Amino acid sequence: MTAVRWSVFVVLLSFAGLERSVAAADPIDLGGVTETHEMIPMRDGVRLSAYIYTPPGKGPWPVLLEQRYANANHPSVQQSYAKLAKAGGYVMVLANFRGSQKSEGDWRGYRSLAWGERQDGYDLVEWLGTRPWSTGKVGTFGSSQAGFAQNFLAVARPPHLVAQYMIDTGLSLYHEGYRIGGTSRPERFKSLALAARVPEHNQQLMIEWFQHPAYDAYWADEDCTRHFGKMNVPCFTVGSWFDFMCVGSIDSYVGRQHHGDVHSRGSQQLLIGPWLHGRVKELNVSNEMTFPENAKFPMDEHMLRWFDHYLKGIDNGVTSESTVRYYVMGAVGESNAPGNEWRIAADWPVAATPTSYFPLAGGALGTSAPTSNDATVSWRADPRHPASIPTIAFPGAKDAREFENQPDVRTFTSDVLTEPVEWTGKVRAELLVSTDAKDTDFIVRISDVYPDGRSMLIMDYVRRGRYRDGYEKEVFFKPGEVATVGFDVGWLSQVFNKGHRIRVTVASTGAPFYEPNPNTGEPLSFEIPANAVVATNSLHVNQKHASRIIAPVKSTGH
Repeated sequence: MTAVRWSVFVVLLSFAGLERSVAAADPIDLGGVTETHEMIPMRDGVRLSAYIYTPPGKGPWPVLLEQRYANANHPSVQQSYAKLAKAGGYVMVLANFRGSQKSEGDWRGYRSLAWGERQDGYDLVEWLGTRPWSTGKVGTFGSSQAGFAQNFLAVARPPHLVAQYMIDTGLSLYHEGYRIGGTSRPERFKSLALAARVPEHNQQLMIEWFQHPAYDAYWADEDCTRHFGKMNVPCFTVGSWFDFMCVGSIDSYVGRQHHGDVHSRGSQQLLIGPWLHGRVKELNVSNEMTFPENAKFPMDEHMLRWFDHYLKGIDNGVTSESTVRYYVMGAVGESNAPGNEWRIAADWPVAATPTSYFPLAGGALGTSAPTSNDATVSWRADPRHPASIPTIAFPGAKDAREFENQPDVRTFTSDVLTEPVEWTGKVRAELLVSTDAKDTDFIVRISDVYPDGRSMLIMDYVRRGRYRDGYEKEVFFKPGEVATVGFDVGWLSQVFNKGHRIRVTVASTGAPFYEPNPNTGEPLSFEIPANAVVATNSLHVNQKHASRIIAPVKSTGH
């Protein structure tokens, strides 16, 4: 079926302003499905734009809703919704956030969706659940922005909401959206003006963000992790290994499954596969890596089964399937390589042994602690001449050597593996560092190095130094002081095959993917300030200060 692939803050943003109106002279064949456009009233009188796709025949029907800020009136989207409506027997609804596209009101990002004075998600569900053509049962679905919207909605608890289906989702806009790792990302989010009905509203919103550099009450108002106890519906959650938002997908599952209300606890399922961020998962190719055919997941078919059970009462066995299914990645293009298989589990995370991998002077990576008394590895962080990661989408499943070979990037690589090594779980970095700047960033990447030298990137993450003691406060570096910068790099399930090597890469810049830190410690702004400084950063790799990566090592015999 035709589908649109959403890519976080990349394709989403290009889609946001693309073809705001489709020429009436070009009618689209929707296969007997009727498309209507409604302006749905919210509690304060503001109306939200919604496209409604009604299947052939006589209702009433259950309703499936997606909320997002990206363009809804695009031929590929229209055809996708029409096919789901016809195949599943659902009224399909795509509604735009307040202030985006044709929706009225001020563009405020996600701030009007949830549990405050305005509750646009709640009002949409209740309006849809009380239409004459509705059975009164509403489900919600969607990826990325539509995943965030569903977590907000679950907290609001509209009575007609029955079940949800989230793909590559998030919970906290500070941690998983606007301020990843505490970094500032103005160039990325200037583009959201394309989605705003009044583009100037986006500029005003970004100014507001800069007034809240640390995690405070402002950001807590957009943090669903504080409200798992109010979430009270079953949800199927899909995550992707090559996606920094995988942490949001997994945390959503864990929070709802173990800390949700009575209809949430024990009613969640989780699926994690070897994909990039995006809506479509019936794929086995991620960037430069082609996995076996078994990596494909028929998500639209499964999603309809999920909703058929909860919204139509069909006993189709979907709830008796494994609570957790995850794909263990292995080497691609190598016959009989271990991994590249689906496994099941009763819960997440699965058992693994935390194992320290130590970066060493000279570029080695080992499981034995360093023996040097004072070894360090240094590099520069130049905000005006940063190392280059020439993308704004996570470049996972690609050869990372172009980045690794740049002057201000350091790599640490294990010996050639004599046996396969499996990491399944959360990877954490504990960096012992010093710098001559008040503030700077630290980037950690994990790669699988093939025998031919390719360094296939699996995961990476960043931490702004001023937030090393928590996002609630800013603590600046002192010259010569050794400080600990500890952070989660992310989740994975990977078998590094015999003959391969494991690589950890450390740097402080990688633009435009990571927008540079001015290193001054001053309040951040839209542009790099004129007084930005070059930092010299050092990673300590010695007996007294032993930096390490803590990996979840699992027996390859499962």
